[in-house]
Amino acid sequence: MSTFKKTVGKLHLWLGLASGLVVFIVSITGAIFVFQDDIRDLTEPWRKVEAQTTAQVLPSQLQAVALATHPGIQAKDCWTTYFGPERSATVFFTDKAGAPIMVSLNPYTGQVLHEQDLRTHFFTIIQEIHMHLLLPEPVAKWVVGISISIFVVMMLTGLILWWPKRKQERKQRFTIKWGARWRRVNYDLHNVLGFYAASIGLVLALSGLFMIFPWMLQSIVYVVDGGKPATQELMETKLDTLQTVSTAAQPLSDVVYRTARHLSPANEMVLIGPTGAGKAPAFCWTYQKALHYYHRDEYAFHPVSGQLLESRFHATKSAGTKFSDMNYDLHVGQILGFGGKLVAFLTSLICASLPVTGTVIWWGRRNKTKKKQLRLQAV
Repeated sequence: MSTFKKTVGKLHLWLGLASGLVVFIVSITGAIFVFQDDIRDLTEPWRKVEAQTTAQVLPSQLQAVALATHPGIQAKDCWTTYFGPERSATVFFTDKAGAPIMVSLNPYTGQVLHEQDLRTHFFTIIQEIHMHLLLPEPVAKWVVGISISIFVVMMLTGLILWWPKRKQERKQRFTIKWGARWRRVNYDLHNVLGFYAASIGLVLALSGLFMIFPWMLQSIVYVVDGGKPATQELMETKLDTLQTVSTAAQPLSDVVYRTARHLSPANEMVLIGPTGAGKAPAFCWTYQKALHYYHRDEYAFHPVSGQLLESRFHATKSAGTKFSDMNYDLHVGQILGFGGKLVAFLTSLICASLPVTGTVIWWGRRNKTKKKQLRLQAV
């Protein structure tokens, strides 16, 4: 083995031992989370409703029903989401005890279908472990971020170590010798599966890093857009709080909803953010397809008058901004539908296995070296 490959091998080993546990946890929880919407649709019947020809209930009415048993919580502090004609709508808020509450309602009648404290929801816990390892967010950002950055380096160094020097070795590097001794099978599992998972693993790891460190994603957007600053595409609506305006004749959330429906009539999903205390714009996002976050239009409204202040339509966004918008769907594989999710799931499982098989390889070599030293000492 060349000096270069020996150096790469040592780097691969020690980086792997340093980040292996975090990579294992993040990969396993990521694999579980990939199909969270599909699993929830099967296990939570309140997520689906029968589509009707009548208009859906306005957000102010949904908020009033959802908050009826939570006195003291104001509608302006709620997040309200319409998920499409065959799905329930939700109202999300934080109660007086600090618990995140999700109320699911029939969007055609306003009837409450289910109420959930998200602190005890299985996929909320899985997501929290995946993102923060149950650590304080400022600490988790660096622990997870550095570990995943190391994992990116490891995949690249792993490819260098895997690459066959001679042509006759190539077939061997692409297959697992299932009939060999278990140590050889473990070695092949680490190398062969690592090779097959490397490209998708890099996509999953990098898209995750883009969420942890937004400056990374902004740098990619800058490059894709040919040097155009990413901030030119961001919704940075300025609000003159000293200007006197007339109050909207209807509840602000209803004004926002009606305007967004009118301007994005083909989009299935509508997310209305908190309308605040009149000091910051009220935001709304509409998405072409329910539970998909790539193709979206964005709106900002005056928090008192309901006047539309700014809008960003998917069709007019730059290539870099569109790439930024697709980052979550790319991360969980749903940008390519069910098949993409399956690939992300299998790749995440393989990524979780790599620290395990790699540690077994290191431990075996360590013991072998110790035994060799003992034999030499005995002689």
